[in-house]
Parts: sequence; structure tokens; C-alpha cells
Amino acid sequence: MNRKRAGLALTASLAMVLTALAQPAQAEELVATRAADRAGVALAQSPDESFQRSATTAGAAGLFYSSYQRTYRGLEVVGGDAVIVTDGQGRVHDRVTADTARINVDTRPTLSAAAAKDIALKQLSVVDKATERLVVLAGERPALAYKVVLTGWASEQVPSVLHVFVDAKTGAVLDSWDEVKAGTGNSFYNGNPVTIDTQQSGSTFSTIDPTRSGVRCGRSSNQQVFTGPDDNWGNGSGTDLETACVDALYGAQKQWDMLRTWLGRNGINGNGGGFPAYVGLSAVNAFWNGSAASFGRSQDGQRQVVPMDVVAHEFGHGIFQFTPGGSGGGGNEKGGLNESTGDIFGALTEHFANNPNDPPDYQVGEEVNLVGNGAIRFMYQPSLRNHPNCYSSSIPNTPVHAAACPQNHWFYLLAEGSNPGGGKPTSPTCNNSTVVGIGIQKAGQIFYNGLLRKTTTWTHARARVATLQSAKALFPGSCTEFNATKAAWAAVSVPAQAGEPACP
Repeated sequence: MNRKRAGLALTASLAMVLTALAQPAQAEELVATRAADRAGVALAQSPDESFQRSATTAGAAGLFYSSYQRTYRGLEVVGGDAVIVTDGQGRVHDRVTADTARINVDTRPTLSAAAAKDIALKQLSVVDKATERLVVLAGERPALAYKVVLTGWASEQVPSVLHVFVDAKTGAVLDSWDEVKAGTGNSFYNGNPVTIDTQQSGSTFSTIDPTRSGVRCGRSSNQQVFTGPDDNWGNGSGTDLETACVDALYGAQKQWDMLRTWLGRNGINGNGGGFPAYVGLSAVNAFWNGSAASFGRSQDGQRQVVPMDVVAHEFGHGIFQFTPGGSGGGGNEKGGLNESTGDIFGALTEHFANNPNDPPDYQVGEEVNLVGNGAIRFMYQPSLRNHPNCYSSSIPNTPVHAAACPQNHWFYLLAEGSNPGGGKPTSPTCNNSTVVGIGIQKAGQIFYNGLLRKTTTWTHARARVATLQSAKALFPGSCTEFNATKAAWAAVSVPAQAGEPACP
């Protein structure tokens, strides 16, 4: 298999031109962030509160999304974040705050940090490391709490980075969430040969991407990348780990390019950064742990779990983590929306790559056949796997991989419609309506720019409002995209919300 090494040296004159072109964008971002900071002052509900800007992401339509972290008497407020949407002219378009009651808590703990850690340790089977600090946990009843982070193992094959919030007055466990987002459960998947970007140092080549910062692939056992005397990798076998790295890099690089070309995002973290992939887990699983994606094998041991949509799914958790509101908290409903985000980015990446060896579709993991039963999820009709097609009040208590399905269904309806034709599957609607799709690229733009309005308290209702705001901002001269977004949410039983926008 032939491999391409990427990376062209810029001439000095070209670099100067690119720098000059970048300056207007930098100036607009500066104006936008200054306007957001001025608007952020008004977010505080009392003199004890303050908001600090943590990041700014450039979106489409000239909008900038600045996320803010709240503090109360100097303590971090978990679940008290906010997003302010501004433009390059300094206009404020929106303020989105996480759902929380007014904070008025005594910041003097009666429980010791050591006692809180002991309580938290009972929440995880094996703990290798534990840290704790005092925070304010926002919500319906804000409370002083110890945030205890446990690094260890939920089971023999499933790692865990568990965040446990222990009431600093009573010792009750108030909330918990895990950074590790597990999947259910020559190139082998993408054709022979394929081109991937690898690195050369002297006479040695390695499975490190030289142009996409942080992207690399290595063995799970030692986290070391593959190296060799030539730029030829793998043997095309489903059990060969070097081949698995070819597929993992191919998927990660296609996703990166899709994010840049279709969505205007710079890398997985939005700031030009990516993350490693590790292959060779003995588990029938794949997972994201907050800083890397790890991939195991199919149940029959014949394939590594690295088809394009699974790779993009796991790094999709990284995108969810590195958009406002992060990935923590919010319970199973937010967890389901996180899983759905992975599925949506998997579908977007497949469609962008348009590789005939793994034709674009809206099935999740169909190529790996993880447990010998075909696709893990069907976005166009989740009930084919006994998952819910429609949103209901039970979704917040539904396991996250099933809770992903109403938003998956919404995305298919928005992109393709209920009866798209052309060999694409029909999709039943929960209100017996007919939905006309707008195409996957537009649907992806609406979804992603809605994600840039995310806060800690992310729900289907909030996602509906955010994507309607996104559609209106992205397509100001048209109501077609807005109306399709609205119709798709209604078709999966997410009802209209107070204060949502209208078009025109």
C-alpha cells in the first residue's frame, strides 16, 4: 500500500499573504469577544458571582460563540455556564445560560475533603487516582460540594474517569458523570490502497499525522505509534493492528477535513488540535476517555472496530466535549445527546468521504458487525433495533445509546426527509407528517452551530431552540431550512418551546 506524506513548506511571501488575510478575521474576533465580555457582566445575579470567558469559537454567518464559566465567592460553579453569541461588529445576538436556581449557599464545608473522597471511592470498582476540590453544584437546589475525580476502571475492560459530587454539608452523592464515553459494545474497511498522511523523520516513517496536530495512531498496549523504514503500512487484514491504524487515521483525517470544509471548525477541539487513536483493545468495544479514542475488536475477533463512522463517532465525543457546556453533567438525556452527536458526525464523515468501499449511509457500525447482528443503530428508523423513534418523558431515564435515537432520527429527517427516494430508506414520523430534507451538509451546519450554543444543562428542548436559532442565523434570506428544522423536531415529538424563534 502506498502512503502519502503531507506537508508543504510555505514560501515567505505566501506566509505574509496568509497572515495579511487572517488579520481582518482576528480583528472581528477581537471585537466580538470584547462585546461578549461586556454582555457577560450582566449575567451575574449577585455581587458574589462573576463570569470568566473560557473560549471563543468562530461559527458560520459571521457569528462568534463565547463560553463563560461562573464562579461564586471564588469557587467554580459546576452547571452554571453560559454562552454569548456576538458578531464581528460587536452586536450581541443571543445569551444562553444553563438552567439553575439563584445561588445563595454557605461556602464553609462541614464535611472534610478526606471524608468526601472516601464516600466517592465507593462509586468506582477500581481507583488508581483520586483528586478532590470544593465547588458549587448548580441546579434546582444549588449546593456546596466536593468534586471528586476518580481515575480507574468500571470493569476489567472499561476504563473510567468518574466525576462524583459529594454534598459538603451532608455527605450525600448529589451527581456523577463519566468522561469515558463507551460504544455499545492495507485498509480493511476503506479500500486498497488508501492514502493517509504520515510523518517522516530521517529514514524512519511513523503513524503520526504531520499536519493535523495531535492526530496519531498506536497500539493500545503501550500507546506507541507504528514506525518503519518505508511509508507502506498494514496488510489489509481485519486482525492486523497496523492495518487498524490505517483505517483509524483515514477516518480521523476525513473527519478533520469534513469539519474544516463543511462546518468551518478547526480540528476536533476547535482550536487546531486533535487526539490520538489507540487500537488493539481486547474488548468488544470502542470508547473516548476525554483525551484519546480507543478501539477494540468485533465479538468474533475477525475485525478491529475502526470503520469510518465508528472512528468519527468516538472523536465526535471530543467535539461534544470541546464545545460550550462540555460533556459532563446533565444526566442520561445529555448523555444521549452526546452519543447522538457521535452518530451524526459519523454520518457526516461518511458522506464527506463518499468512499465506495464504505458507502455513506445512516447506519451506525454496520461494517464492523460488532456482535454479529449488523448495525448498532439505525438513524432513519431507530425502532429497527428496538430503540425509540420519538422523544418522550422517559428519555431522561433511558440508557444513553437508546436515548441517542430521537435526535438521530431528527437529523435524518432534516437531512433526507421522510420519503427521500433515490434508494434511501423511508423514515416514519411520530406525528404522521411528511418532512422534506435539505441535504446532509446544510443539516450538519445547522446541527453544529446549534451545538455551539450548548450549555451544561443540554436537553432535547434546548437543542430544538438552538438549532432553530442556528438555522435562522445561517440562512437569513430563507425560511426553508428553518421550517425543515422545525418540522423534523415536531416529527420526533419534541414540541415547540417558549421563546423559540419564528421565521420570518
